[in-house]
Amino acid sequence: MRIVFQQELAEVQNRLVEVSTDVVTAIEKAVAAFNESDVHLAEQVISNDEHIDDLAANLDELSITILAKQQPVARDLRTIVSALRISASVERMGDLASHIAQLARYRFPERVVPDDLHDTFQRLGELDIQIARLVPPLLEHQDLEIAQQISELDDQVDALHQHVFDTVLSDKWANAATDTVDVTLASRYHERFADHAVNIAHKVAYLATGDWAGDIENA
Repeated sequence: MRIVFQQELAEVQNRLVEVSTDVVTAIEKAVAAFNESDVHLAEQVISNDEHIDDLAANLDELSITILAKQQPVARDLRTIVSALRISASVERMGDLASHIAQLARYRFPERVVPDDLHDTFQRLGELDIQIARLVPPLLEHQDLEIAQQISELDDQVDALHQHVFDTVLSDKWANAATDTVDVTLASRYHERFADHAVNIAHKVAYLATGDWAGDIENA
């Protein structure tokens, strides 16, 4: 029975890596669609979001079944609890990639972002992709150095997010109201995408240390 249990725990980890890998593809395509006004890429991201949702739901069902059948304790219990929480964050990252793609589709053939913020959003997209690419190896290896890298990249995302808001609220901002709404939403989607990756990093730190409130830097 113990061998079967360990196989089930390994399957949980493998599925987390699988769904997070799909999210990497989603944000890569969403960023490209957003920056290049590519409606075909946008449609791919939007249509694939249901697949990511299904993967996350199936993972949750497996985790709940393990809880019911095996009644794990100690680290094994932390593994299952963390998997359920991580699954929710990964699924939300997929949703946010879809939201970014939806903005691109909605504004097609025009670009969502005016020229004065184009470079800012290009960098936001690059950072989100970097962060997303770190999540699968983080989940596979539970390497807290990777968790720290995600946290540091998120700091850069937060600074750019603040820059967008400062720009929109400044006296020099003379763009249309629709531009204001679009860039505010887009910035928020990029920022929240990174935040969920940080949440995953903290949950991996909890899994490694048993300290739910632990600091990644000191884990």
